[in-house]
Amino acid sequence: MVTSPPPASPTTASRRLQAARALWHALAVGSAQLVAGLHQTWRRSLQVRVVTITLVASSLLVGGFAYLIADKITSILLENAETDVLLRLRNGSDYAGKQFRTFSQPQEAQLQDTIDGTVSYLAGGDPAETSGVVVAITADRHAGFINTRTSPVTDIQPLVSPALRAAVADGKVAHQIRTGELAGQRTKYLVYGSPVPTRFGQVELYYLVPLARQDATAADARATVVATGVALVLLLGLLAALVTRLVVTPVRVAARTAQRLSAGLLDQRMVVNGEDDLALLAASFNQMASNLQRQILRLEEMSRLQRRFTSDVSHELRTPLTTVRMAADLIFSERDEFDPAVARSAELLQAELDRFEELLTDLLEISRFDAGFAMLDSEPTDLVPVVHRVADRLTGLAERVGVAIELDVPATAVIAEVDPRRVERVLRNLVGNAVEHGEGRPVLITLGMDQNAVAITVRDHGVGLKPGEEKLVFNRFWRADPSRARQTGGTGLGLSISLEDARLHGGWLEAWGAPGQGAQFRLTLPARAGDRLTTSPLRLVPVDVTLPFGGPRDGGPLAIGPGSAGALAIGPADGDRAEVTS
Repeated sequence: MVTSPPPASPTTASRRLQAARALWHALAVGSAQLVAGLHQTWRRSLQVRVVTITLVASSLLVGGFAYLIADKITSILLENAETDVLLRLRNGSDYAGKQFRTFSQPQEAQLQDTIDGTVSYLAGGDPAETSGVVVAITADRHAGFINTRTSPVTDIQPLVSPALRAAVADGKVAHQIRTGELAGQRTKYLVYGSPVPTRFGQVELYYLVPLARQDATAADARATVVATGVALVLLLGLLAALVTRLVVTPVRVAARTAQRLSAGLLDQRMVVNGEDDLALLAASFNQMASNLQRQILRLEEMSRLQRRFTSDVSHELRTPLTTVRMAADLIFSERDEFDPAVARSAELLQAELDRFEELLTDLLEISRFDAGFAMLDSEPTDLVPVVHRVADRLTGLAERVGVAIELDVPATAVIAEVDPRRVERVLRNLVGNAVEHGEGRPVLITLGMDQNAVAITVRDHGVGLKPGEEKLVFNRFWRADPSRARQTGGTGLGLSISLEDARLHGGWLEAWGAPGQGAQFRLTLPARAGDRLTTSPLRLVPVDVTLPFGGPRDGGPLAIGPGSAGALAIGPADGDRAEVTS
C-alpha cells in the first residue's frame, strides 16, 4: 500500500516563507551594494571610465566588422556552391536531353535503363568521391516520385518541396536550401531543379548538393573572426589601461602631494622622470610648492615675530605702567588741593591710564590666543546669574547714555559646562558694544537652551551695520564709525577676544545687522564641553525685522562660526519558397 507524505505543517510553511524572504532580502541588499560599489568606482576612477568606454566602443566596432566579414564569407561560399551546381545542372540537362532524344514513348523498354545509366553517369559514381551529391530524375510529374531514379538510391521527397517541383514543372530552373535527413544524417542541402525536354514528355533533373563543407568553412571563419575580434578588444582595453595609467598616475601623485602640502607637510615634492609633458607638470608643481613653502615660512616667521613683539612689549610695559599708576593714583588723590586745570589733568591722566591698562590686558590675552596657550577651565555653570551680573555692572553706563537694559531669561537655572570668566567677558563686550551703539533705545538680552546647546542674544536698535561691515565687525581695532566718540573707552579688541573665547568653547559667535534696524549678536555654546554644535536654540535674525523679498529669515548677512543657515560661515535559413534562377 502506497501512502502519500503528510502535508507540511503551517509552522514549516511559515519558516520556508521567512527563509525565502530572507534570501530575497539578502540578494536585494547584495545587489544594491554591488551597484553602489560599481557606481562609486565609476565616479572616482578616471582609469576605469576610460577603459570601460574603450572596451564598449571597440566591442561595438569590432563586432560590426566581424558580422560583416562573416556574412560576406558565408555569401561567397554559398555563391560559389550555387555557381558550381548550376553549371553541372546545365551540362547534366544537355546530356540527359541527348540520351532521351531517341525515345518517343515512356513505355519503351530501354527508357528505364537509359534513365538509370544517365543518373549514375551524372552522379559521378562513388558517393564518397562526389562529396555526397545526389542526382535525381523523375519522368512523370503527375505520378509524384514513383518513377524517380536517384544516385545513390535514397528518398529525396523530404528535400524537394512542392514549390520547387511546381517551378521546375513550369519549365524553369529553380533552387532552394533545405535541411533534411539522407542516409540517416541530417544535413543542409542546396537543391537545384531543371526541366529536360523530351519527345515523350518533360523529364525533371535535380541536383542535391550537401552544404556541410561550406557550413564548416563558414563556422571556422566565424570562429576565427570572433577570436580575432575578442583578442583585438582585449588588446585595445589593455593599451587603454596602460596609456591611462601613464597619465593618471602622475595626476594621482600630484593630488596626494597637494593633500600633504595642505596638511602642513611643506617639504613634499613630486618625482620628475623624463622630459615630456608630465615631467614638465611635475617640475612646475614642485616649483610652485617651493615658492609656496618660502612664502608660508616667511609669513609664519613674520607672524611669530609680531606675536613675540606684542607679548614682549606687553610684559615689559607692566613695570613702568605700575610705577606710573602709583604716581597717578597719588596725584589723583590730592587733586582737590591743585589748581582746577591741574586737577582736570589728573582726572584725564587717571582715565587714560585705566584705558591703557585695559588695552595692555587685552593685548596679553590676544598674544596668548595667538601663541595657542589659552586654556579653558570648564565647569557646570548657571548662566542666569552670569547674565544678571553683566547687566548690573553695565547699568551705570546704560543710565548715562539713556539706554535701558532688558532681560529675557528663564526662571529656572540654565546649566552648561563653560568657563564662567570667559563667558562673562564675552557678554560684557557684547552688551557694552550694544549700549554704546544703542542710540538711546533699549538693549534686549535673551537666554535660551535646548538639549544640546545654550544661546545668548544681545539685540540693540541703533544704526545697525551697513552692507559689508558685518564682515569686519570681529576684526581687531575695527570701528564702524572712526569719528564716533567711544562711551565705554573700549580698546577695539573686545569682539576679537570674544570670538576667540567662543571658538575655545567649540561654540559660535555670530552677528547680524541692517541699516536702521539695529544689530544682534548671538553666542551659542555646547551644553556639554567637547560636544559638536549643529543648531542654535535662538534665532540670529530678530523676529521683528523686515527683510527684503526672498531674504533669509534666519542666518542674516554674517555668521562667524561653523554653521548658520543663510549666514556667512567661516569655515541563412530554410524555406519552401523556390527561387527561380532563370
